Amino acid sequence: MKRIIGIDYGKKRIGIAVSDPLGITAQPVETIENSKNSLQKIKDIVERYGSELIVIGLPKNLKGDIALAAEDVLAFVKKIEGFINGVKVETYDERLTTAHVMKNLSESGLSGQKKRQVVDKMAAAYILQGYMDGLSKAV
Repeated sequence: MKRIIGIDYGKKRIGIAVSDPLGITAQPVETIENSKNSLQKIKDIVERYGSELIVIGLPKNLKGDIALAAEDVLAFVKKIEGFINGVKVETYDERLTTAHVMKNLSESGLSGQKKRQVVDKMAAAYILQGYMDGLSKAV
C-alpha cells in the first residue's frame, strides 16, 4: 500500500502528516508556511513518500454542515489537483480537530511557543488517523 498524506490547511500554516506503509498509523511530518511555495513543498512530500492519496481536513460546523472556512479548503483542493498529477485528493470532516489537539498538548505540559510549532502537523495526523480508522471500519 502507498502512504497517504494528511493535510490540515490553514491560511497561515499547513500541517502535514503521513501514514505508515500499511496505512495503520499517522505520524506528523512538518508544518509549512502557507505561501506561494506551498504547493511545491507538498508535491515534494508526496513524491518523497510515493503517495497517491492526499486527505485534507474539511471544516464542518457541529450540525455537520460545511463551515465558512471550508470554501478556502475546497479552493485549495482544486489547486492541489491542478498542480500534482496522478494524486487523488479527498476531504475528511475535521470537526473539533484542533480543539482535541490543543487539549492533548495542554495536558502534555508544552509551552505556548512549542504548541504553536506542533499543533498544525498534529492536527494533520489526527485528520489522517481518523480517515484511516474510518477505512478499517468499512472493511
